Amino acid sequence: MHEAVLFLHSYWAYLVLLILIIATINAIAKFSNKKEFNAKDLRISLFALIVSHIQLLIGIVLYFVSPRFSLWTDPNVNVMKDSLTRLYLVEHPFTNILAIVFITMGWSKHKKKVNSTQKFKVISIFYGLGLILLLSRIPWDSWI
Repeated sequence: MHEAVLFLHSYWAYLVLLILIIATINAIAKFSNKKEFNAKDLRISLFALIVSHIQLLIGIVLYFVSPRFSLWTDPNVNVMKDSLTRLYLVEHPFTNILAIVFITMGWSKHKKKVNSTQKFKVISIFYGLGLILLLSRIPWDSWI
């Protein structure tokens, strides 16, 4: 089961990054050009929110089915002293959960704005922060 969930988590991440980059660039570009927020912009932002939440759920399942999870109880391993173990068991999950929180906050806050410029500004900031956090904790050496 671990291999299947790992495969799904790894390849779904490409979709998440692609859609999140598109949503962030779309919001920044339309904020800069003072465009109107339309149904297409709503769908792009919503799709980024949905695929990122699905990735979070897959990641949570992966976390608990991973053989690395048992390292928490191994008396011979200090999770916080081993950088690779710390990345997979602490930094990657915590930072990415925080990234999804920012994306969710951006989605929620944009709905309360009536002005298109303000909607794009909120999405740009929060989706951008989420994207930066996601990119910062991807285990690049094992992912690509």
